[in-house]
Amino acid sequence: MIPQIKSHIYYCILFIYIPSSTIIYCILTRLIDTGLERLTKIIMDMAELSEMCVLNAIELYEKGIAKRTQIFEWSEKLKVSQSKVSDLSTELIMRYQPVATDLRYIRSCMEIAYDFSRFGRYAYDIVEVLETMGSFHKCDKSLVIETSNLAFEMIRLSINALKTKEKETVSKLYNMDNSIDALYRNYLKDLITLKTDSSDHLLKDPQCAISALMILRYLERIADHACYIGDSVYYIVTGQSSPRK
Repeated sequence: MIPQIKSHIYYCILFIYIPSSTIIYCILTRLIDTGLERLTKIIMDMAELSEMCVLNAIELYEKGIAKRTQIFEWSEKLKVSQSKVSDLSTELIMRYQPVATDLRYIRSCMEIAYDFSRFGRYAYDIVEVLETMGSFHKCDKSLVIETSNLAFEMIRLSINALKTKEKETVSKLYNMDNSIDALYRNYLKDLITLKTDSSDHLLKDPQCAISALMILRYLERIADHACYIGDSVYYIVTGQSSPRK
């Protein structure tokens, strides 16, 4: 049985003996590394699944199709994976008492897992709107599609930042988030004031206006969580909170 020791202790896992030169090579590996690799794999699997959830929800909206079963299953799988990340992170902290970079990474993984889980939940919320509100064939989808494309690009940027540990991405994410916030808030103001063409459309077809508002809100929240992932990457790399957080 391998003793439970702190993460900075090393042990040899491979020896290569070369008789002619009498040289022995020793590869050093930390006991915590295997756990960190498992943690990273779960996180990256969640990244791929959550991206797929949102993409499928957007495509269903564009086509006007209400099929929530698959996205619900993916969303539930993301929730299970989030629990696995939490359990594994707690185990690694208790067993190896990590410090510095390792501790920052483990802590951030728990937060990032939650963000990916929320991607799945908001994707499910979007398709639930489709099922609840009925057909969207007569609705003007241009604003929602514009916002969804921007939100999906933010997801991709945040995932890529996590893979590459590119801390500068956080600034770009927040700039894009400001654009999505403006699209959502301007549309909301239009509906409240009842003064613009879009507000007049509410009186003619409230189904289209209300469904668009709900989906825009979910996309706005997806954008927020993409920023939170960027914040976590910035913290992993620098040990400091993101300037925009």
